[in-house]
Amino acid sequence: MFFRIALVFIITVGLAAPITAQSKKSAPTRPNYKGYIVIDAASGETLDQENPDVVTPPASVTKLMTFLIVHDALAAGRVTLDTPVRVSVAASKMGGTQVHLDPRETYSVREMLYALMVQSANDCAYALAEAVAGSREAFVEQMNARAKQLGMNRTTFRSPHGLPPPKRDDLANTDLTTPRDLSLLSRELLLTTDVLAYSSVRKMTFGEGQRAELMVMENHNKLLGKVAGVDGLKTGYTKGAGYCLSATAQRDGRRIIVVIMGALAAGGQADYGRSRDLKTIELIETNFPKIPANSRFVGSRAGAPATSLVTPASDSLITPEPTPVEPKETAPTAPPSVEANDAGAPAIQFKIPATKPKRPGSGSTVKSQ
Repeated sequence: MFFRIALVFIITVGLAAPITAQSKKSAPTRPNYKGYIVIDAASGETLDQENPDVVTPPASVTKLMTFLIVHDALAAGRVTLDTPVRVSVAASKMGGTQVHLDPRETYSVREMLYALMVQSANDCAYALAEAVAGSREAFVEQMNARAKQLGMNRTTFRSPHGLPPPKRDDLANTDLTTPRDLSLLSRELLLTTDVLAYSSVRKMTFGEGQRAELMVMENHNKLLGKVAGVDGLKTGYTKGAGYCLSATAQRDGRRIIVVIMGALAAGGQADYGRSRDLKTIELIETNFPKIPANSRFVGSRAGAPATSLVTPASDSLITPEPTPVEPKETAPTAPPSVEANDAGAPAIQFKIPATKPKRPGSGSTVKSQ
């Protein structure tokens, strides 16, 4: 009891103390993100924004366009979900976050799409590009044509995965886009594809029928199951891009889209996406009330996927103590050199652990991007 009283006294005196000359001279805290935008998915109306047209690398959020191009091919009948995709040597050597494809393996388009969206597999992004368009280059052309069609006027794609070029400052060979452009892409996906059937999956296996030991893939979007209504869409991280996220949530028929890019901790430090996730939660909660009560989102969502191990995002709030929030996007110290690429009670049961995470091990799940 004496300790608590003493502690309260110390805190009270500290708060009442005059501001020091040094604190007066302190510069205002700068935003720990490059830009963001929040829109009503039903109408496309902007609800909130800050620097929404900043041009910056999207890292693995690039894979949202990859998903759309594959969906277009499916819709046109050029491929089916059961079409076998052979793994090229180039695809197997992509690096970063992956499912460790082997050139001797063949997987269906369906399997690779799950790996693309759940594991953020760079090797699957490359393999899908080759399967759909014949080559990486032809696929990227389709990505840019689709971006132009959607009005993504500040966007240039140069890869199907979002990995940075060998020279990090080589913008001529880097995927570039803006929060506003990514919100257009995200809305298109929600309106016309079954992307949520993939992006809402929290955990599943990969390699059935081909591997003696299945790989367990875990979604890098740690808002799934922890923030009410969140069921997508895609995270991204590289050292140059910072932490990026296109997130979406639906509550009482209303759906919101939040895109944030270039988030980092104070001082520009890597923080496992904590700053990104906390800002995204704030934007979801403060902007949902701005959506008209009669707004109703009608999009396309497929049923629950039929796989051996699938944990979809729950429509109800999950309240148990969550596992550490940090996406498996980076090493504990510094970012990797390769892309690891309604009113009433509070809607969030989400806590960021203050303890430093343990160093990722060498298990079957790749712990990056």
